[in-house]
Amino acid sequence: MSFGLVATNDVANDYIVAEPFAAPEEKLGIIRIPLPGRMYDGRDVSIDIATSYEHRQMACDLINRRYSWRGYGDDHQLINRPSHTTFTVSTGSDVIGTVTLAADSDRGLSADTLFRPEIDEYRNGPDACVCELTKLAFDTNAESKHLLGALFHVVFIYGIWKHKGTDLFIEVNPRHRRFYEAMLGFSRIGELRMNESVSAPSQLMWLRVADIRQKIDAYAGMGDAAGCRSLYPFFLTSLEEATACIQLGAATLEAATRSASFPLRSQGDAIRPRAEQRG
Repeated sequence: MSFGLVATNDVANDYIVAEPFAAPEEKLGIIRIPLPGRMYDGRDVSIDIATSYEHRQMACDLINRRYSWRGYGDDHQLINRPSHTTFTVSTGSDVIGTVTLAADSDRGLSADTLFRPEIDEYRNGPDACVCELTKLAFDTNAESKHLLGALFHVVFIYGIWKHKGTDLFIEVNPRHRRFYEAMLGFSRIGELRMNESVSAPSQLMWLRVADIRQKIDAYAGMGDAAGCRSLYPFFLTSLEEATACIQLGAATLEAATRSASFPLRSQGDAIRPRAEQRG
């Protein structure tokens, strides 16, 4: 499975101390969301939010290994600002996957370097909050739909609660466009441009956040039975989603999400058969 790369204007050692996001388990700078039943190589798996330099460095090491293997350099950095949150897929102390969610700020997004006019069209909309996914990397042996689905679902939950994101962007190598179109529903925006930071062409892609909610409600938890080439059937089940919300320590999460007009499923929904949920 192939993954796209994002542009980066990250500044090395640009670390800013931010207040950690409250959660029930916070140890050595890690906010941990266990994923019972989603095993990797016989080991328990969790989605973690890195709040320490050490954990972020483990994610950065994975990024540089994978990017170097693809010929995109081995000196990429992770920014630590309030607008940036790094997530990892972890088995104990081992990081096997990572992605960073960046929300718009006065410094803009990394993708603005090449695609500012295109992103501004969405940024300037009413009540808009543009976000981007950056620094996606997975260990070759760990690439699986059920781990990717869980990772993207937790990022979605966090992005809605923390930033009330409305539009999601990612820059990818054009050879990976079909993956993001088919697996997550992204659309191509603008023309190809050269990304000098990785010496490769770059395609901007966009996804309306409200559409993610709709696809989760339609497919999450169905797995291979969904019969479609998409990651959404491998997103968290409604019960897993409700549990993840609780574990994120976000007591106001459901209210905040409902204000965005596409609520998270309630725990009541979580115990109803999916057919009944569709009504």
